[in-house]
Amino acid sequence: MNRVFQEGKKKGQAVLVRQPRDIDTCDALIIPGGESTTISRILVNSGMYEVIRERMSHNDIALMGTCAGCVLLAKELTDSKADVRLLEAIDMQVERNAFGRQKESFEQSLQIKGFTTPYHAVFIRAPGITKTWGRSEILATAGKKIVMARQNNYLALSFHPELTDDLRIHRFFLEML
Repeated sequence: MNRVFQEGKKKGQAVLVRQPRDIDTCDALIIPGGESTTISRILVNSGMYEVIRERMSHNDIALMGTCAGCVLLAKELTDSKADVRLLEAIDMQVERNAFGRQKESFEQSLQIKGFTTPYHAVFIRAPGITKTWGRSEILATAGKKIVMARQNNYLALSFHPELTDDLRIHRFFLEML
């Protein structure tokens, strides 16, 4: 399932990644929401984890993590017993399910650094970024919790931009390439 798109002068192709060799054709990778333990196991067991880490070591791939993907981009988790192998892309600590369980899912307008109008975000069993350091930049908060951070060409979101019609987050990510 490949989809061709064009945004302004940028042309691209969305590719479904199922095996390590699929990552070799990508300039950027979105790690989706879901269950961080399961996604971590799939990445490790398939060999994709090592391919992503290798690409990161050469600084030749952009990464966006939404919800569970945000967890995987962290350097630390608040739960040291979690069976999650982190990609360690962003100088941040993340708490899984920081906003509560599934029934506490919510929507909220966010002020995002660089956006002129609020962004309507959808949070589902969302993680929270509990602290950042080093070169990590906080881009948005919900109350006292950090929900969006960036470091170099890596972007972490506690929410699900794919569940809205607002493409500004995706455009922002493409500009990072």
